[in-house]
Amino acid sequence: MKPMSNKDQKPVALITGASRGLGAALAEALASTHHIVAVGKTTGALEELDDRIKAKGGEATLAPMDITVEPAMQQLCRSIFDRWGKIDLWLHTAIFAAPLSPAGHMPPKDLTKSIDTNIGATARLISYIEPLLGATGKAVFFDDPRAGEKFFGAYGSTKGAQIAMAKSWQAETEKTGPSVRILTPAAMPTATRGRFFPGEDRSKLASTHDEAARLLPQILG
Repeated sequence: MKPMSNKDQKPVALITGASRGLGAALAEALASTHHIVAVGKTTGALEELDDRIKAKGGEATLAPMDITVEPAMQQLCRSIFDRWGKIDLWLHTAIFAAPLSPAGHMPPKDLTKSIDTNIGATARLISYIEPLLGATGKAVFFDDPRAGEKFFGAYGSTKGAQIAMAKSWQAETEKTGPSVRILTPAAMPTATRGRFFPGEDRSKLASTHDEAARLLPQILG
């Protein structure tokens, strides 16, 4: 990454989980006003996102990385600091959606990955990104309240823990910043929801781009 002068610098939006779904839609929605740092595991999907952003006159930095790999996230945040010195906005849409299963029969590997991704990686990212956000930056989390629903033991419990962590951070930084926000998107036809509800009529769901447009004022306001 090359240094950028302050006068040429757009606000920087880091989006973890930008490959597809709401994360990708938010990246496109923000690209006209922000430089996007797009983090995701799927290189091809990130490249397609980059093409769409460029077609709209925006710019993105692609970071094909797994958020559970601690050294990779440390290096990413160090590179962001070296280039821009800060982050103005962090949107955390990355999630591991374990297959549905009865609580007594959750595969250990699915539970472990749920904990590592939805709780452990989120905790580490907060500690790395908070100094980059400073007092004036914004962090946004996206709730999906499934805790306690049948067959959602792994996903619901770890997603609920992630949001509980975000709420604690929100309360801790209320007077000092950064600003921490928690939004609840409408149901969308994402790959994650498709795995949970394979027979659902997806035509009745909100498109990711429409939902990104609806949420944007709450994110930036």
